[in-house]
Amino acid sequence: MDEVEVVVAHSERATLRVGDVFLKVDADRTRIDVEVETMSLAPVPTPQVLWHKPPVLALAAVPGATLGRLGGPSTGSPTAWAAAGAAMRQLHDAPLPPRPGRAGRSIVALAAELDAECEALVTNGVLPADLVTRNRQVAEAALRPWTPAFTHGDLQIAHVFLDGDEVTGVIDWSEAGQGDALYDLATFTLGHEEHLDDVLTGYGADLDLDVIQAWWSMRSLLAVRWLAEHGFDPFAPGCEVDVLRSRM
Repeated sequence: MDEVEVVVAHSERATLRVGDVFLKVDADRTRIDVEVETMSLAPVPTPQVLWHKPPVLALAAVPGATLGRLGGPSTGSPTAWAAAGAAMRQLHDAPLPPRPGRAGRSIVALAAELDAECEALVTNGVLPADLVTRNRQVAEAALRPWTPAFTHGDLQIAHVFLDGDEVTGVIDWSEAGQGDALYDLATFTLGHEEHLDDVLTGYGADLDLDVIQAWWSMRSLLAVRWLAEHGFDPFAPGCEVDVLRSRM
């Protein structure tokens, strides 16, 4: 008999695995609806929807394995990383979905959120002031006009599955929508900067590396407190705080 595996669980959402079926439970029903809609529009492999009864979504497992995880060793050949980059380009070139996603927040709103979070990190003694100040400076490069693209919005390395050098599935689409393509690229390579060139080779475009680095700092600054408050450890080796330290 299959056991129930808790993949991730916190106050906002939980994902369980039972055999080859994933059950996603989300307190925000809109995120589940967005996930189903955007998977139907995405031009890359996505999990099969078995059934959808808000607030629960049942998905079939995708074949293959990820290239690693944040804070852990990375695997896969340069060709595999390039294949992930090519899949991202295919997604970003697709017709736009109907609504903004997490990667599509306005510059004004994002700057205000970033400044408030930096102040909280320092005031509450979570991170040293010099570390926050330096990364806030780096993050500034991400606050610029961008052309909307079809973005995943949470394209962590653990969300892209490959079999050999072929992408077999991209999971967790609840943050998808119109947004900044470089946000996806930065999220995928966060903590695995050594593979950025391989990803860009597959992506096949000249991109502003300063903006990708800015998103590394931005995403990490905005995530540290939330992760710590929801049972994750951003201070673990290779994770968000180490990403921030690498900018010093």
